[in-house]
Amino acid sequence: MRPKAGIQCIAIVLAGLLAACDQGQTAEHPGKKTYERYCFTCHASGVAGAPALDDSEAWKPRLDRGRDAMLRSVVQGMPPGMPPMGLCNACTEEQILESIDYMIESITTGE
Repeated sequence: MRPKAGIQCIAIVLAGLLAACDQGQTAEHPGKKTYERYCFTCHASGVAGAPALDDSEAWKPRLDRGRDAMLRSVVQGMPPGMPPMGLCNACTEEQILESIDYMIESITTGE
């Protein structure tokens, strides 16, 4: 192999590796779509007593209880505002946990 061809091969491999690294950094949170489809309507602005996603003070007692307690609240519902399964009757508990994790990360990171 000629030296120039070897350098070109290395450059192509490095470009592929950099592209793979970039994809990992921009991956969407697995709970984001569920949040946007089922949770956003109430949690974006605090409709029906739902803690708004940008209100870290309202989330503090919920965060203190932990994500398992939050999951139970969503699955069972919390009258008067949170319906059972958060209106996502087709969601699995795993999908709900992912959306809870998405909200927790958004609250704790301020994003």
